Amino acid sequence: MLTTTQYIAPLMANFDPSHSKDSTVQYLDNGEVFVVQWERVRLPGKESEGAFTFQAALYKTGRIAFSYRDIPLPLDEIGSAEHPVKAGLSDAFLVTSPTSQSPDGAQQTIYEYHRVEISMTKITNLSAVELTPLPTCLQHDSCEHCLSSNRTSGCSWCNVLQRCSDGMDRHRQEWLDYSCSEESKDATCDDYFREDGFTGSSVAPETEHMTPLTPEQRGCKSDDQIFMSGSDVKTETSTKSKGLSHTGIIAGIATALFLLLALILVAVCIHCYPTGSSPLHLIQRRKSYCPSMKFQQQVPGYTEVEGEGHEKYSIVEAGPC
Repeated sequence: MLTTTQYIAPLMANFDPSHSKDSTVQYLDNGEVFVVQWERVRLPGKESEGAFTFQAALYKTGRIAFSYRDIPLPLDEIGSAEHPVKAGLSDAFLVTSPTSQSPDGAQQTIYEYHRVEISMTKITNLSAVELTPLPTCLQHDSCEHCLSSNRTSGCSWCNVLQRCSDGMDRHRQEWLDYSCSEESKDATCDDYFREDGFTGSSVAPETEHMTPLTPEQRGCKSDDQIFMSGSDVKTETSTKSKGLSHTGIIAGIATALFLLLALILVAVCIHCYPTGSSPLHLIQRRKSYCPSMKFQQQVPGYTEVEGEGHEKYSIVEAGPC
């Protein structure tokens, strides 16, 4: 269906470019205009009627021109039984939406939102047709231009997508997915400005219990004093809690350093006096504190090198410590 509703056709018919070597379809693009030219193409079964030569030019500005040099027979004599005969342009889009019968299923709908048909009687030898684009909602890039422009009508502003649209264009799928129709209903640009300025979201802030600040309240006297909602609220409690948290951190660091120092002293004592009573007691009691371990790391082809000529393989065994 999209191929029948999406086209730019200076002349759509059952042309056969393979009829002869003289029949060609050429194109040119110089950055400002894209041109496609059908030259000396013929219709199957009507080759004796003559060859058609025409072209379509798509300009960067949006203007479209159809030019016809050779039209050997009236277009109403071209039969459309084997192939449709059209001149003009059409655009459509596909929208996927859930169905009411099956929420899990999806229904695809094709919207043909614009079509221009050129009268076949106006297409003759050495004729041309020019199509000029009209202003659309999509060209507006701000809420103010979208809702106040007198060049377009029926436009709505979707603040989530930052897009202006009448809801019927090739971006309709996004327009529906983000509920832009409900968001933009009876909304003004001032509403969007307040939402962005205070909350940064599409939910309006609750301002019933807020009191405006006076100039004196906005000027803070010190770093430890904050004014809120018209009443003086000092942050002494928060300052005390900050001091307590700092004290707790310092105490924790000191305790850790003390335990580390004690362990170092015990290790030095055992190393210097291995036959003493305390080290012997620890050695005799070692099995209850450090069980035997034996494990294997299966890493094929893995070898760590320690210095020259010393290799440590991936198999590690540990006995009693």
